[in-house]
Amino acid sequence: MIAISNLSKSFGPQALFEDVTLQLNAGCRYGLVGANGSGKTTFLKILSGTEPASGGEVTFAKHARIGILRQDRFESDEQIILDVAMMGDELVHRALAEQQAHAVDAVPDPERIAEIDEILRAHDGYTLEARAAQVLMGLGIPEAAIRQPLYTLSGGYKLRVLLAQVLVSRPDAVLLDEPTNHLDILSIRWLERFLSSYRGCAVVISHDQRFLNNIATHILDVDYGTVIEYPGNYQAFHDSKLATRERKEGEIARVEKIIAHKKAFVERFKAKASKARQAQSRLKQLEKIEVETLAASSRRYPKLRFEIARPSGKDVLAIEGISKAYGEKRVLSDVSLTVRRGERVAVIGANGLGKSTLLKIITDNLASDGGKVAWGHEAQVGYFAQDHKEQLTNPNQTALDYLWDICPQEGTSTVRGVLGRLLFSGPDVDKPVAALSGGEATRLIFSRLMVQKPNVLVLDEPSNHLDLESIEALVEALEEYKGTLIFVSHDRWFVDKLATRVIEIRPDGLNDFAGTFREYLERQGDDHLDAEQVALAARARKSEAPKPVVVASSSRTNRHRSLPKKRDEVLERIAQVEARLGEINTAYCAPGFFERTPKGEVDRLQQERAGHEAQLAALTAEWEALETEIAALAPES
Repeated sequence: MIAISNLSKSFGPQALFEDVTLQLNAGCRYGLVGANGSGKTTFLKILSGTEPASGGEVTFAKHARIGILRQDRFESDEQIILDVAMMGDELVHRALAEQQAHAVDAVPDPERIAEIDEILRAHDGYTLEARAAQVLMGLGIPEAAIRQPLYTLSGGYKLRVLLAQVLVSRPDAVLLDEPTNHLDILSIRWLERFLSSYRGCAVVISHDQRFLNNIATHILDVDYGTVIEYPGNYQAFHDSKLATRERKEGEIARVEKIIAHKKAFVERFKAKASKARQAQSRLKQLEKIEVETLAASSRRYPKLRFEIARPSGKDVLAIEGISKAYGEKRVLSDVSLTVRRGERVAVIGANGLGKSTLLKIITDNLASDGGKVAWGHEAQVGYFAQDHKEQLTNPNQTALDYLWDICPQEGTSTVRGVLGRLLFSGPDVDKPVAALSGGEATRLIFSRLMVQKPNVLVLDEPSNHLDLESIEALVEALEEYKGTLIFVSHDRWFVDKLATRVIEIRPDGLNDFAGTFREYLERQGDDHLDAEQVALAARARKSEAPKPVVVASSSRTNRHRSLPKKRDEVLERIAQVEARLGEINTAYCAPGFFERTPKGEVDRLQQERAGHEAQLAALTAEWEALETEIAALAPES
């Protein structure tokens, strides 16, 4: 599908990668990983043809169409949804725009009009609007919404519009740059299903470990000045790379030990006549031994450490009756909860339900419409906003001055030392805030929190702009943090590593779960993060469970014995419905589906899918109720 031969890319004297030779095949999904600044996005741009290579070549299969999902997303939120999708077929979209311009031209060019008509007929251009509308509706965008501006959609559905744009081009390969950024977890799961059923070649940049574990068949690692392919998902790559590095370091250590031993022999006996021949022999052996030089990795781990100046009281935060609306849209209604010292509270839920709004209200960065927020005794709050602009307000201020303003009593070496631990070295500390990348800006805000030493951290999507190494370092630091943590994240690996309490914001209110994220998945049974995995886990537990012991006959015992059978029937029906939904989604994603399928059949499938989705929701609720009743009726041990 994509042949890459001796590819290299340099910016002046700095080489990002050299001599890259790969064969990327249809049916494979390649996760593209590497440190920030290592060249991942540049590599993807070279594949897409928007960035020239310094050497080598990239060859695509003949007539292959390439769909590209870039980080820059949209030119404007004012764009009409249908128009954005139509832009996927660039040739036809440009031809249609030129045709419309000629229609109002006072002096039209008949020859050019004829050429445009020929282009449109040759490329099925007159059906573009209908094709784009059908793809949008197939991806769950309501027909009534497709002629509305983009700002009317949440972030997750905006991604679907961009994917519709990609699909309208009928691609044989897709190149996706950070597709999960700012998506809610429901949309991430939808994207995972789409990619899992995609039959073309996919190359995906992502810093979401769980996403890469779920979708990748191979990993392309941008490191050591090249790009190396590893089979398997992210975890397999991580283990393999670590093992390879340790093996090479062990071999180098073994060779260096041999060299040291021979050198010691030569030094000891070179002047002794009886040993001179042996010493010369060992000297010749030394000349033949070559020690492999390991290339330095571009991966760097910041040294994060969050300390507290003093502990807070036992009750850290009390929220009572908080409500908030934006115009006619109400996002929070009568929210009440209490947070206690030492808890690590993950706030999750679909986009647009008020997660970031809640964090802004409790940190006094947004006024609520009603209710009150009370921080407990000695609570000192450190806040990380999802939007850096909220906290880096002076674009001309340098990174050094930004941190120095917070601790003016500290000397230059101390401030530079903190920034150095956050990977700001040398001239980096003199960068103006406006010139910082997303990852650098995130690390700079963390440096402030390290200096301030708050006993409560409120973090809104802290991992969004970080590379995988920085995310791992952040998780390690937060695991060791002695204060209270309240955070919003759509990164399931991040939530799984940290949460000791999960608060899910739903349209009908809060679901407050006292336990880890894994326990939440196992016990709730209606998780919108990984519903399929929850069902599989429940079925696995059922198959492994011992047969129930028959006890004295009673209505309670009979009821308890009958419930597992009913639950198993519901699980089987869930599996059937999920399988049918998977078949429909696979059909939607098949190249040319909307072109060759009659509109009546498309409408019928849409109705069937809507019915199955409603049925799935009802069955999941029934399953949860049965699991709860089974647990309640279980004999006491």
